Order: sequence, then C-alpha cells, then structure tokens
Amino acid sequence: MELAYYSDYAVRLVNSEDPPRGKDGLTSVDAVRALFGDGSQAARRATDADVTRLRAVRARLRAVFEAADEGEEVRAVDLLNALLMEFPVSPQVSGHELRDEDGRPKWHMHIADHAANATAGYTAAAVMGLAFQLTDLGVDRLGICRATPCRNAYLDTSTNRSRRYCSDRCATRANVAAYRARKRLETERSGRPPGDLTDEGAAERTSRTAEKTQASSAAGDR
Repeated sequence: MELAYYSDYAVRLVNSEDPPRGKDGLTSVDAVRALFGDGSQAARRATDADVTRLRAVRARLRAVFEAADEGEEVRAVDLLNALLMEFPVSPQVSGHELRDEDGRPKWHMHIADHAANATAGYTAAAVMGLAFQLTDLGVDRLGICRATPCRNAYLDTSTNRSRRYCSDRCATRANVAAYRARKRLETERSGRPPGDLTDEGAAERTSRTAEKTQASSAAGDR
C-alpha cells in the first residue's frame, strides 16, 4: 500500500464533522472504528477515550486544510510538521498481501502499527499520508469545499488543479445556485418581470452541466 493512500484517513477524519450545521459524526467507539475501514485490526483497540482524542486531532487537521485553502503555505506545513513530530510512524516494506501475475510479492511501503492506542495509530497514518500528498502535489492541492455551507476538506489530485468541491453533489448545488443568481441579476438589469427562477427544466439542465464538469475533474483525478 502506497503511503500516499493514507491521506484519505485525514480527509475522512476532518469530514466526520459538519461545523456549519452543528453535526458531529464522531460520537462513539463504533464511529472511531468506522474511520479505519472494514477489516482493520487497529480499530479493535479503540475505546471511549479515542473519541475525545480524535476530535482534538480532527481540529488540528482541519486547521492544516484551512491554512492551505487560504494560501498560507508555511503555516499549513508548520501545523502538519507539528503533528508528524507528535505522531511518528514506523514504516516497513510489505508484500504479503499483494502478488504480481507470476505470484511474486509486490513490495511496497506500509505503515506498521505499533502505536500505544487507536488514535495514535490512526493519526500517524493520516499525517504521513497527507505529508506525502502535500510534497508530491503541492500545498495548494489541499482544499475546503466552496459550496455554501459545506466545509468539507478534499485533496485535489486532478491534472489541471481544477477541483473546488468535495463531491459531485456540492458541485451541482453550487452551479445551480450560481445559475439562479445570474438569472436574477439579468432580470433586475433588464427590468423585465421576473420569470420562474425555480423552473425545474432549467435547474435540471444546469445540474447535468455541473455534474459533467465535476465528472471531467474527477476523471482527471484518476
């Protein structure tokens, strides 16, 4: 497993909270285990204490994404470096679970889990993965969704640095809102009686256009 893969741990943890709506998905041991994903042995060590610990880490990781999104590169790196120092990793070469077409091991870097608790193990993996993505792609690839009121974090791995939203849903919502705002402005400037700005056909066409735009960006990610 490539170390950059673990950057998804950081995104997953940050997005377990929805600050604008006052929602928090990290409220139980089961929620902590769900962050690790299915089949994770490290998740079995999770306790009630990890809920509080991971919430604290989550706030610090969100600060990294927000600093990067605001163009404060040095601050983003400093915040990430502080986490790297506090939660060191133990990398090792692994290959037991992956084989090539000839049956030989596909050697790759893996983060060994020797952490004292579930939070330390999860955080070490998350910050190392994020550090690999940051140094490989650039600090400006860490972003916060532009669709109001969403504040989800995302990693822009597109070839043209075009990603601005955390999901197709947010991209569609933002584009529909922009379309309706333009129509209102056009109506105000022309002095004509306002039309039906909630026309379902127009909204649907705009939605399809937005989805195609985001899909093209997603294709670039792959």
